[in-house]
Amino acid sequence: MTTLFGTDGIRGVAGVDLTADLATSVASVAVAELAAGQDRPLVVVGRDPRESGGWLQDAVVEGLTGAGADVVLLGVIPTPAVARAVADGAPGIDQLPAFGVVVSASHNPAPDNGIKLFGAGGVKLDDDGEAAIEAGVARHAPPTPADRRGEVRADLSQDHAWYVDAVLSTAPQRLDGLKVVVDCANGAAATVAASVYARAGADVIAINTDLSGEHINDGCGAMHLKSLRAAIEENRADVGIAHDGDADRCLAMTATGEVVDGDAIVAVLALDMQRRGVLRGDAVVVTVMSNLGLTKALRRHGIGVVVTPVGDRHVAERMRADDLALGGEQSGHIVLLDYASTGDGVLTALHLLSAVAASGRSLADLAGVVERLPQVLVNVTVSDRNAALAAAALAVADAEAELGDDGRILVRASGTEPVVRIMVEAPTETVASDLAARIAAVVS
Repeated sequence: MTTLFGTDGIRGVAGVDLTADLATSVASVAVAELAAGQDRPLVVVGRDPRESGGWLQDAVVEGLTGAGADVVLLGVIPTPAVARAVADGAPGIDQLPAFGVVVSASHNPAPDNGIKLFGAGGVKLDDDGEAAIEAGVARHAPPTPADRRGEVRADLSQDHAWYVDAVLSTAPQRLDGLKVVVDCANGAAATVAASVYARAGADVIAINTDLSGEHINDGCGAMHLKSLRAAIEENRADVGIAHDGDADRCLAMTATGEVVDGDAIVAVLALDMQRRGVLRGDAVVVTVMSNLGLTKALRRHGIGVVVTPVGDRHVAERMRADDLALGGEQSGHIVLLDYASTGDGVLTALHLLSAVAASGRSLADLAGVVERLPQVLVNVTVSDRNAALAAAALAVADAEAELGDDGRILVRASGTEPVVRIMVEAPTETVASDLAARIAAVVS
């Protein structure tokens, strides 16, 4: 297991955990690992608007060019746009990039930052790829200088039209007649989201569009929905959309302020795609954290559910393996594999809004197909995660026998903390809480 990489890239406090030296080292090693044997490989680099993004991007570019790679800067732009540029190219790029780098900490607060990497085809690195880069960084050896230093070949920081056009080209339905509030989280979505939805025909009100970097995810966006709810009420909007700082995530909200999470979004999209005959395999991919209510809802409509570990990278890997078109996480990372190689919040919102427009029904009505089971989450700090899991096994088995098919239990160790996470779904919150407490007592 790697320690540098978390569930989704490298993250930490900028200048403390994530230094310029570390960013340069990661970038240099990435050239050796992801573009081995290529003469003058091309790398695309994008970022979110955090204040630390400028100097961290400079450090990444130093590592890339020092290792002999040429660079195209994409500027402040959603993370999935970088993945798209790797997969399909972009204006000003005369060769397909070897890989892409994103300087972003996604939904984390402004002092944090991070690095995400996309390999060939715009795909997130697998465990082996992350481990190889981590091993290279851990060697602490200065990279061997390239025979010829690379250069910044183009700066597309002011050009977002290529990405907007690409996303719009996938729209199944115009959005005329829909009034939409979009919360851009003071992040990368502010550069493109309103334009996408407006050009598709929606009446759009954009909020939290500050690109200074100081207020990214600060009381707004997918992690903080209060301001979205207020804006929907004030503007009498039909739908609300909330993105996170790098816009790879999308949550939604009904006209009356009810949250529509990733599970419900997957359900709405799955049924719409089934209706249009584009849901390959009549199945979707979700993670172990998805609510059992989603599985029950989809099975009633003849749609199968494949389950993976947490992380949209695992979702996308399984989708490619099984040749499936749709997958996602409860957190709002949704993968539409026919149109993108990774989770794309703006793309997801466009397709969700298209499903609403095509149906002539409200989002609340469509999302109501999922009858969520009460879900209780408990985190228990432990000294030995493996021993705690072993101790919990009997208690879990007893609780599962009590629930039968009417609930679900998941007990797993955190990959980054000395914590065991307990999730219980049951017909009532009281039952779920009681069972979770019983298991937690054994774990602790």
